[in-house]
Amino acid sequence: MAVNKAHDEFHAVDMTSGWEVPPGYPPGIEQKILSGSLDEAGKRGSRTRLLRFAPGVFTTAPFVHDYWEEVYLMSGDLTVGNDAEGRGGEAFAPDTYACRPPGAAHGPFKSEGGCVLLEIHYYDPV
Repeated sequence: MAVNKAHDEFHAVDMTSGWEVPPGYPPGIEQKILSGSLDEAGKRGSRTRLLRFAPGVFTTAPFVHDYWEEVYLMSGDLTVGNDAEGRGGEAFAPDTYACRPPGAAHGPFKSEGGCVLLEIHYYDPV
């Protein structure tokens, strides 16, 4: 199975531009794709992205998707398992990691002071 990512040596990442709100996410949560792409309809591909939360932003329902997800909290704070009003949940600090198989419910999420996550998404090879 071919990997859909280009050979890309160390280079500066522009943290000021190229951010967009992913489909289905509230304003204040933005992604920046670093490499690859994920074809959810065709259930193939892989991508590496940065995901950032503005301070005080939260989601209101758990997420479930059919691909693997690895998440590393690079900076800021992230709370997992808040309610629909953004209350409660378990808080995490930088240098924490999660690996979720397809079909695993996770979230909702919030960040009191904002955060940046490194995420890798991929489908199992057929």
